[in-house]
Amino acid sequence: MPSYQDALTLFHSWTEGESLRRHAYAVEAAMAAYARHLGEDEELWRITGLLHDMDYEKHPTRDEHPFVGVAVLKEKGYPAEVTDAILGHATYSGTPRETSLAKALFACDELAGFITACGYVRPTNLEGLKPRSVKKKLKDKAFAAAVSRDDIRQGVEELGVELDEHIARVIEGMQADAERLGF
Repeated sequence: MPSYQDALTLFHSWTEGESLRRHAYAVEAAMAAYARHLGEDEELWRITGLLHDMDYEKHPTRDEHPFVGVAVLKEKGYPAEVTDAILGHATYSGTPRETSLAKALFACDELAGFITACGYVRPTNLEGLKPRSVKKKLKDKAFAAAVSRDDIRQGVEELGVELDEHIARVIEGMQADAERLGF
């Protein structure tokens, strides 16, 4: 299995845009929080979060993303656990989310993007952000309109956690990496 540094180098070679990089770092941070909570391999979970959209900048269509990136990851020796989770985060891929890793990636992806948007409109960014505030913003369909509320709901159900708990854990992970996320 390639190291985290290998994954970061690969990610940077595929993803130049700061916005997409920050999104990947946010998902990575959320995945790290889940790995710690569940007693899983934090580096593996970080790598999965980091690389989940690595091909999106160059291959944004449903025909190519995440299939192109997964093919590269397989060539480079990433395990099926990682590549299956990345395939599973795209609901249209046909890949079921059967592992905790896959379920967490799907659950964290949209929510990390939404929490990022919440942080950008607050004077204290992520500091002091509570699940209650995030849930209030989720009800406002005009706020971060591109974020799929259905995917967030489905992710929570598949992961088997309460929405408040999930939001709190993603916030916790993102707060730990706030500087890297641009906050």
